[in-house]
Amino acid sequence: MKQLPVIFKRQFASYASTPGTYLSVAAFLVLCATLGLYTSPWLEQDSGDLQVFFQLHPWLYLLLIPAVSTQLWSDERNPGLRDVLNTLPITVTERVLGKFLAAWLVCGIALTLTFPIVVIANYLGAADNLVISSQFLASWLLAGSYLSVGCFICALTHRRMVTFLLTLALLLTASALSSVLDALERQAPIWVIDSLIALNPISRFSAIDNGKLTLHDSLYFISMIFAFLSATIVTVNYKTS
Repeated sequence: MKQLPVIFKRQFASYASTPGTYLSVAAFLVLCATLGLYTSPWLEQDSGDLQVFFQLHPWLYLLLIPAVSTQLWSDERNPGLRDVLNTLPITVTERVLGKFLAAWLVCGIALTLTFPIVVIANYLGAADNLVISSQFLASWLLAGSYLSVGCFICALTHRRMVTFLLTLALLLTASALSSVLDALERQAPIWVIDSLIALNPISRFSAIDNGKLTLHDSLYFISMIFAFLSATIVTVNYKTS
């Protein structure tokens, strides 16, 4: 893993020099603040958490994550550069992890930039910072799991529009699973519903977003990240062999 920091810095520098990164993060922040304030009387409820804002994140990530994912392998579209990278002493695991961690850091920065809402909550005097911290962690884990899906799709195709649309479609399907569960509540066996609930990232996120930070739910997102990154490494290895 000696070259992992090099890949990480290179990918993060690529994000920092791309205007699309700033536009995506700005759109995420604006939508998070405006939708959270105008769809819920948060200021009047005197609530100690930021659930009205974080409950929007699974849907807002449908815009941010595909946009970030399309840049993961953009520097390797040039066949000459790709051939040079393949000859360097850099393993596929280092390339995948370095790129993923850089993208995940971008998502973390986007989350951190929502701090004015936390300041407002504390100024109002009713903030439960422990719950808010768990909500931030839950959102970052959700972003990482979504991003690992995007990373895998990027490994399948280097075409930006195809990557964006496939990532969006897959994440939208996962996000809409809650609606499907509601429709099947009285029409499907209980074990089917329970199995789908266990696989539903939105249900897991909602549990942590409510302040119930459990190891079980956290490991779900971590295992999802591990599974899709492993699939990405296998795919890239297959393509370069």
